[in-house]
Amino acid sequence: MNAEAVNEDPSRTRPEIVISPIGDEDAGEVLTVQRAAFVSEAAIYGSVDMPPLTQTLSELEAELRTESGMTARIDGRLVGAIRYVEKDGLLLIGRIAIAPDMQGEGIGRLLLESAEKASGAGVAELFTGSLSEANIRLYESCGYEEHERVPDGDGTAQVFLRKNLRAG
Repeated sequence: MNAEAVNEDPSRTRPEIVISPIGDEDAGEVLTVQRAAFVSEAAIYGSVDMPPLTQTLSELEAELRTESGMTARIDGRLVGAIRYVEKDGLLLIGRIAIAPDMQGEGIGRLLLESAEKASGAGVAELFTGSLSEANIRLYESCGYEEHERVPDGDGTAQVFLRKNLRAG
């Protein structure tokens, strides 16, 4: 897939968002944005002991060799990333990370749409924590519906959401 420039409303003075496939060379920037993005999640849950914050660069580099993903850049700056893998007709989406100063600008939505379009899967699935209300609202506004809740044993749960990608 080639890099794709996205600017939903050319009459706005919004900077151009360039969506392109994630590459090995993006690993350091992706890890930086991922850590910055998930600090707010750590605050919600009262713990920094979560994989997006504890993942090492070498672990991320290994993950990028087995998974696909997209990055979002504005003026060359990496402002967002999404990772995904297709398995048995299911698009498993994970680690959506948007730079904190760019959250709420539609970058997460663009990355989700790009991942869905790049996939041949019939269904997409992602998850977030039950206290992550903004994430749940975003996913639902993109057509995802709650599929399952798995209790974490601490009063919270992992919320799995699904979306049909193909008619049928």
